[in-house]
Amino acid sequence: MPLSDAQIQTLARDAMQRAQAGDFAGAEPLLAELVAARPNSGQALHLLGQARLKLGRFAEAREPLERAAKFLPREVAAQINYAGCLIVLGEHEASLWAFDRAARLKPNDPVINHNRGHALEALGRLEEAERAYDEALLADHRLMPSLIARAGLLEARGDWIGALADLDMALTNRPDDAALLVRRGELLLQQGDWMRGLADYEARLRLPGVYAPDLPRWQGEPVDRLLIYPEQADIESDAAMRDTLMLARGVDAVVQCGETLAGWLDGPTIRRGDPLDGFAAAAPLRSLPYLLNWSLDSLPPAPPLRKQSESREPVVGEDTWQTHLAARQGIATTIRPPAKADWLWGRESGPSPWYAALELVR
Repeated sequence: MPLSDAQIQTLARDAMQRAQAGDFAGAEPLLAELVAARPNSGQALHLLGQARLKLGRFAEAREPLERAAKFLPREVAAQINYAGCLIVLGEHEASLWAFDRAARLKPNDPVINHNRGHALEALGRLEEAERAYDEALLADHRLMPSLIARAGLLEARGDWIGALADLDMALTNRPDDAALLVRRGELLLQQGDWMRGLADYEARLRLPGVYAPDLPRWQGEPVDRLLIYPEQADIESDAAMRDTLMLARGVDAVVQCGETLAGWLDGPTIRRGDPLDGFAAAAPLRSLPYLLNWSLDSLPPAPPLRKQSESREPVVGEDTWQTHLAARQGIATTIRPPAKADWLWGRESGPSPWYAALELVR
């Protein structure tokens, strides 16, 4: 039985009250009932789509938002919400049409231009994406998402000065943002600027997922017993073992490592999960360059290993722990780092200061 006008008004009022109170789960079925009763109501369709967006039901939000955008051709929010839903669903080409309609209604809007840039970047149209971010930042030079996104595009095409300027501006708004500090630190370190980059890079220790033992963090002061450790959650991962072979040097400490490396390292080691009684402090391996003021021109030597491989044949390989182990043993080793290599390698090809027997080929 069709709803009366009074019933529809009551339904709309109840749905709006729930939505305004943040109860989108309660509002959504009421709005769906309202749309069933008034299928050509652009406002009802828009509200239903918004409720489903809030609930993370993006595929279900698409249809009412698309219809709302058609019924409300002069409402900017309807076009933006439809386009945003399409982006989440990966329909970037279609989202550009909706953003273009929104831009005609509200020219030079920074948020619209930023979202257009995001869609263009996802489509691989990087020059157009950069122009869209430029337009967004012309209207609002502190727009965080556009600063961060443009920094990534500038870095990818080798304009590290421009990328650094964008990250600096972003950090004026969020000076304690750990992720931004790490990005700036890595950018500086990639360019060989260890003096400025290492301090920013320490902010990674505030990011989720970084392992740390339950000990005070070492700041370089004299201590009776120090633990140094890889910060990766999986201590037997390639990254953790590479860091251990490369960075466990220059300090009198016990090395936390997995079983694989325990038989190779000639010094005190401890397994992850073993009791930490007697340790005064701990430091992640990747903090040692910062704490001990290393540079590529003044690296402490790598300590000798407990044993040597029988084969002395030259080794050519990627940046893996096995090639590090060969170089650490003094075997003539060639490493081919990836295009975006770990900042620890520096920028140059040729003999590496990390291992006497190592040659880098880029």
